[in-house]
Amino acid sequence: MSEQGKGSASASAAAPAPGSDTYKGWLFKWTNYLKGYQRRWFVLSNGLLSYYRTQAEMAHTCRGTINLATAHIDTEDACNIVLSSGGRTYHLKASTEVERQRWVTALELAKAKAIHDSGDEEPTSQSDRSEIQGTLKILVSKLDDLSTCNDLIAKHGAALQRSLSELEGLKVPVEGGEKIKAVNERATLFRITSNAMINACRDFLDLAETHSRRWQRALQYEREQRTHLEETIEQLAKQHNSLERAWREAPTLVSTAPSRLRKEEASDEDEDTEYFDAMEDSPAFITVTAAENTQHRSVMSPSYNDVSGKELQPRRQRRTHVPDKPNYSLNLWSIMKNCIGKELSKIPMPVNFNEPLSMLQRLTEDLEYHELLDKAARCDSSLEQMCLVAAFSVSSYSTTVHRTAKPFNPLLGETYELDRLEDFGYRSLCEQVSHHPPAAAHHVISQRGWTLWQEITIASKFRGKYLSIMPLGAIHLQFHSSGNHYVWRKVTSTVHNIIVGKLWIDQSGDIEIVNHRTKETCQLKFSPYSYFSRDVPRKVTGVVADSGGQAHYILSGTWDDKIESANIIQSSRGGSGSEGKQKTVYQTSSPKLLWKKYPLPENAENMYYFSALALTLNEQEDGVGLTDSRLRPDQRLMEEGRWDEANSEKQRLEEKQRAVRRRREAEASDALDDGREYEGYQPLWFQQRRDSVTGETNFVYKGGYWEAKERQDWSMCPDIF
Repeated sequence: MSEQGKGSASASAAAPAPGSDTYKGWLFKWTNYLKGYQRRWFVLSNGLLSYYRTQAEMAHTCRGTINLATAHIDTEDACNIVLSSGGRTYHLKASTEVERQRWVTALELAKAKAIHDSGDEEPTSQSDRSEIQGTLKILVSKLDDLSTCNDLIAKHGAALQRSLSELEGLKVPVEGGEKIKAVNERATLFRITSNAMINACRDFLDLAETHSRRWQRALQYEREQRTHLEETIEQLAKQHNSLERAWREAPTLVSTAPSRLRKEEASDEDEDTEYFDAMEDSPAFITVTAAENTQHRSVMSPSYNDVSGKELQPRRQRRTHVPDKPNYSLNLWSIMKNCIGKELSKIPMPVNFNEPLSMLQRLTEDLEYHELLDKAARCDSSLEQMCLVAAFSVSSYSTTVHRTAKPFNPLLGETYELDRLEDFGYRSLCEQVSHHPPAAAHHVISQRGWTLWQEITIASKFRGKYLSIMPLGAIHLQFHSSGNHYVWRKVTSTVHNIIVGKLWIDQSGDIEIVNHRTKETCQLKFSPYSYFSRDVPRKVTGVVADSGGQAHYILSGTWDDKIESANIIQSSRGGSGSEGKQKTVYQTSSPKLLWKKYPLPENAENMYYFSALALTLNEQEDGVGLTDSRLRPDQRLMEEGRWDEANSEKQRLEEKQRAVRRRREAEASDALDDGREYEGYQPLWFQQRRDSVTGETNFVYKGGYWEAKERQDWSMCPDIF
């Protein structure tokens, strides 16, 4: 290995003797071939070797930690130490051979102590003991259940055997006797198999009891590892907040010499510098903020960066809370035992997995930040408008970060309206237009110069540890004054830890937004979360380009917090990236805030993590259609905390829907037998049309709903509830 960049600073350890619990000192750590060895402050404590750039960093930032319990310690020459842990290798160098030997001794002692502690460690805290005792009590009760089942199987098996033996002894015709004998043999096989199963269960239980002590130690170790990880994440979050606060408090300092600052930042990295990943159809890029004296004046309108709040205050006072979510435990056995003997399609899924909103209402939540579209409608520049449309497309995911519960599946023909004409100038209508596959159509018209429509079909794939949810269908947005027509599609949502662990949601994939009038495009990349990545979690990056492919704006941020845009002043070709692709370096103006997520309401964690808009979606309103989601009884009962009644009502509604479907299938069969044409189910407020832009056939609003609401004539609505 190269010795370049070795440096001459002293590496003497400012620490107690190697036999003590804590050992500190300077060592040189190999980073990469460009920077060679870099001087780092190392701290050995509690079986963990941590390193920092300076001693002052110990208070807030740890650059890395090595667990010595699983590490391999080796020496290369007189001064080198090689540590291998978790698939990574760390090359360290002391200033002298004596110093190297002190560190090796300290590391070996710490490793031996860590291995000893991890093997003999017992849970010490009272809370851990009580939790384990509770778990053991539950296991004992389950053992009692297994024992009861064992007795029942033995009892009923013996009774069955006796009955069959008595039948065999009766005087019956020869053919009947042979059949009884065959049944008797099968019963004997059943008894043998049951006994084998019982013996296997008994062996398993004996083994489980034998290893319970080892499991307790493993559980305690994992709990401590989790605590250590949480503390590390908390430190990182504090560091991020302090850096962000410092940047906001000193914007002049940042803008006067950004190129120098970014260069220093890059040179301080421990490992190889990572750049933006390359887009699918565009080169990777690096952004460099321009200095004030060369910065071009932004063409953004004065209202472009104003995202402080809503433009109009609502005239009606709407609710700000829903009843707290009950703390019901979910017993999977209680669900499964009620499903014995039933068809799979008739197994009721309890509301415990739901939140008290329907999928139509979740679709309407895309309008949480509708003011972005109001501002976009006032933009003179189509490229500015594209930036705001891109921010709006990202903002629709901000409410999903904590929302792990699934919405209610809408019934066929179910609708949901959101009339905010007096408050914010728009009206929204959703309808469930198909049940197999489930599809919902959505139409929004605003008096402030825009119309949005979409048809969304949800496809999902269960992949063991996680569930991938892929929305299919295009979203259309048209501005009335300019005629600009934007089209884009949603990215894939992934729900992790479906089987074991705490559920969490991630968004990943690419969005291409196209203005079909001007042919301008925006490429957005949602980076998937990776524990090993140094990128900000939930990161989104994007490039806005004109019809000729020339980039004009860079977008950056996260889908759960904010999106910023920066005007590109000039671009140049940089060096090759890690995959051999040439990178583009963009010099940009200072970034401008496009969108910032509103804080969640107080007590949101007990209200299903609903946003301010979501809290109002299921609020009772007069004059809505008879098929509106607000009138759905099982959803209303769940919101009120009456989950048992909600489960019964949900089962009734699903059975009613199945009966209607069977009737339609019978009518279609009769029509086919008679040679008649059967039209089938047709949505009430939407109709299928071929889209002139995408060429796809989808459902679009055909009109009539708001007129029917004005007349309060809902005679055409089906009885679905």
